[in-house]
Amino acid sequence: MNQESTADVRPATASYLVSGSGPVVVLVPGLGLDSRSWRLVRKAIDAPSSVVLLPSMGQRAPRGSALSVESHAARLMASLPKETPVILVGHSASCPVVVEAARRTAQVVGLVLVGPVTDPAAPTWPRMLAQWARTATHERFSEAAVLVPQYRRTGPLSMVRGMDAIRHFRTDVALTGLGVPVEIVRGHTDRIASRQWSSALRRIADGRLTTVHGAAHMLPLTHPSAVAAAVARASLATTTT
Repeated sequence: MNQESTADVRPATASYLVSGSGPVVVLVPGLGLDSRSWRLVRKAIDAPSSVVLLPSMGQRAPRGSALSVESHAARLMASLPKETPVILVGHSASCPVVVEAARRTAQVVGLVLVGPVTDPAAPTWPRMLAQWARTATHERFSEAAVLVPQYRRTGPLSMVRGMDAIRHFRTDVALTGLGVPVEIVRGHTDRIASRQWSSALRRIADGRLTTVHGAAHMLPLTHPSAVAAAVARASLATTTT
């Protein structure tokens, strides 16, 4: 029986920072993260930007919350600026959400997927945890000061429920035939968004894959300029397609 409630599918929390011109860049945090995870990226991009928080991705997820990718996509779409082209930027667990939203509305003119999930080769908790453990050894110790307060705000139970609802979603299938510019960015030592998996997404989306040397999974914190460059390329592609 499906225990997921849909009563709480309503506009998410968005914060806006306006500068520059072009499509609005809408960023969605990864699992357990909030707007602080995008702060350096927003400083580096020359475009109007917004951060949308979702249950388990910046907001606590009360028990019974609808946490499927489809439910998150509905929240995200309800939070988009009206009648305005947008570039959606996802990180990790929010990548399936921005892909699903792009499938549902022509308002999305570009996608940037940073460390995307969900790799169908690792749908089980043991395999996901093994990927996370192998990746965590390559992250910077200094990240903890930024990550821990965000994880505390979202709550570990919300994070577990969120990932459990997302882990079987086929991001690769959802990307098929999407028809918008897609930029994929991953860290060289990222085992969550592995080279094989990310390359498969690039082929399906007919997009571009950038592997950042010296980086693992937390690219928005450690290499914001690489993410900003991908956003700039996606924005440029919307004017040439």
